[in-house]
Amino acid sequence: MPSNNIISNLFVTLFNTEARRKNECIVLPSSKLAMEILKTLQNHKYIGEFEHIDDKKGGKFKIQLLAKITKCGAITPRFKVKKDDYAKWEHEYLPSYSRGMLLVTTNHGVMSHHEATTKGLGGLLIGYVY
Repeated sequence: MPSNNIISNLFVTLFNTEARRKNECIVLPSSKLAMEILKTLQNHKYIGEFEHIDDKKGGKFKIQLLAKITKCGAITPRFKVKKDDYAKWEHEYLPSYSRGMLLVTTNHGVMSHHEATTKGLGGLLIGYVY
């Protein structure tokens, strides 16, 4: 029985497949938020190309892996973060200041906490990757 938490499922699948040194994985089901997360991971070079496959059962993503992810995960519950509070969460979820990123959903879409800080945006924490 697949997990109901699509985002958590996405991160777990990425992490497990990376750990097995595979070069691609299939994640299902899909969602718009999952699509935004994948775009952000791709922009930051954590994953390669990905495609959405509409299988009429919730859809799935086929994702190329670049062996760049050491650890990743969903953050639940989704904590609210003010624009100047990211340091506290970095300390909690990331191994060091310069490594990795928190994924934040803002009213300007999903982005890394670095982008959110630059744009002066707060939002909800949805995951981390390094």
